[in-house]
Amino acid sequence: QYKFRDLTIEELKNVSKTYPNFTFSMNTYTFKDGSQKDLLNFSGTVPVKYGNSYNIPICLWILDSHPFAPPICFLKPTANMGIAVGKHVDAQGRIYLPYLQNWSHPKSTLIGLIKEMIAKFEEELPLYSLSSSDAARQSELLSYIAKITEGETDMKSRSKTGGRNEGCFNKITVVGAGDLGIACVLAIAAKDVADKVVLLDLSEGAAKGGAMDLEIFAVPNVEISKDFSASADSKVVVLTVNSLGNAQTYLDVVQSNVDLFRGIIPAVSHYSQDTVLLVASHPVEVMTFVSWKLSSFPKSRVIGVGANLDSERLQYMLTNLLKAEMLAKDAWVVGEQGEDKVPLWTSCNVVANQTEAMAARNSREKMANRAVEVLKGKGQRSWSVGLSVADLANSIVKDKRKVHSVSTLAKGCCNINSEVFLSLPCILGTSGVIEVVRLEENPLVQEKLQSSAGSIHDLQLQLKL
Repeated sequence: QYKFRDLTIEELKNVSKTYPNFTFSMNTYTFKDGSQKDLLNFSGTVPVKYGNSYNIPICLWILDSHPFAPPICFLKPTANMGIAVGKHVDAQGRIYLPYLQNWSHPKSTLIGLIKEMIAKFEEELPLYSLSSSDAARQSELLSYIAKITEGETDMKSRSKTGGRNEGCFNKITVVGAGDLGIACVLAIAAKDVADKVVLLDLSEGAAKGGAMDLEIFAVPNVEISKDFSASADSKVVVLTVNSLGNAQTYLDVVQSNVDLFRGIIPAVSHYSQDTVLLVASHPVEVMTFVSWKLSSFPKSRVIGVGANLDSERLQYMLTNLLKAEMLAKDAWVVGEQGEDKVPLWTSCNVVANQTEAMAARNSREKMANRAVEVLKGKGQRSWSVGLSVADLANSIVKDKRKVHSVSTLAKGCCNINSEVFLSLPCILGTSGVIEVVRLEENPLVQEKLQSSAGSIHDLQLQLKL
C-alpha cells in the first residue's frame, strides 16, 4: 500500500544501521477524525546529552506517501517518566520540529529528522523523572497516550461502523495561522460557509497569538491543529502561509515560499484528494502554479485568489458611486496582482455600427479608469482578503456557479503559450473552475496579459521545484 515502497525501505534500512535498537512493526493508526490506516512504525531510544546522558524513547509512524510526507512522531515515556510540555512537545507527547514543518524530499530524511530531534532535545529535555506517587498518577495519562499512538482510540468503533463522515459534511481547512489565516477562518465562520473550519497552525511551538485567542474564546465549529491529518476530506484547502526567512532578493523570497510549499502541498493533497486548493500566498500567480505542479491536481482544482477582491470593489464602485450598474455586471479586473492588473469586460451590448461600438468602449474605459482611481490606495488588508477568500469558498462549497476573477491556468488565452496562472473571469463550483468566461477582445489588454505572462514565466524558470 506504500506508494513509494523502494524509497521507504531504503530509508528504514539506513535507520536500522544507524540506530540498531529500533524495532519495526505494522500497526493500525487512528487519526483525529476517526479514520484508520495500517502504517509502518518504528520505536526505540535516541541518545541525548543534557548534563548526563539519557535515552529518550520515541515512536515514528511512516505515512503511506513517504518520503513525500513527514512521519508522525511521538515520545514513548515509561511509567516513571513525565512529559515536559514545551517548544517541541505537547501534553500527549506529540513531537513538533522545524524539520517536520519544512519536510521536503529528497533533502529531508528520517536520519536527518532523528538528528534534529536529538539536537532539540539537548536544548530542552522532553521528559523528566517522576516520584513513585507521581508515577501512579501518570499511568492513566500514559494509557491514553498509548491508545493515541498505537491506533486504539475510542473513535475506532465509530470508524468501522460509520466511516469518517457520517452524512454530508462540508469542511474547509486554512493552512497558516498568521493574520491572513486567522482572517480567513473568521470570515468563513461568519459567513457560515462550512460545517467545520480547521486551522492548521504550522508555527513552531505551542499555539500563540491569534490561534491561541481562537482557542481561548472557542469560536464555534473551528478546530486548531498542527496535524495534517486534521485536514482530511476538506472540500477546500486555503493556503495562506508565507515564509519569513532571511532572503535577500525577491527570487530568494519566492524560492523560500516554494520550499515551504514542498512540505505542505503533498501532505494536504494526500489527506484531501478531491479538494480544491485555494491559494492566497504571495506571489499568488507563482504559488498557484507551484501548488498545481506539486499536487498533480487537474488545473480546474487549483485556484489563486487573484483579482477577486479588486473585481468586487470595481463592480461596487461602478454601481454605488458612479451609478453605472449596467456596466458593473460585466466588469472585471484581470491579469496579475499589482500595478499591471487591468479592467476589462466579458461581454458588450450589440450596437448599430463600428462608430457606436468605439464610442461605447471609450465611455466604459473612462468610467473604469475613474473607478480604478478611486480604488487606488485602498490596499488589501488581511481582513479584506479573508472576506474575499470566504466569498470564493462559498461559491465552491455551495456550487454557486458564480463568476469570479481568479488565478487560473491562462495557457491558450490571449495567445499565451506558457504555463502561467493569471486572473480571468471563471465560473466556480464544487469542482473548482467550471468554465473560463470569454473576454472582450481588446488589443491593449491582451498585450498587458502577454507581458505579465512573460515575466511570470521567466521567474518560474528560475525556481527550483
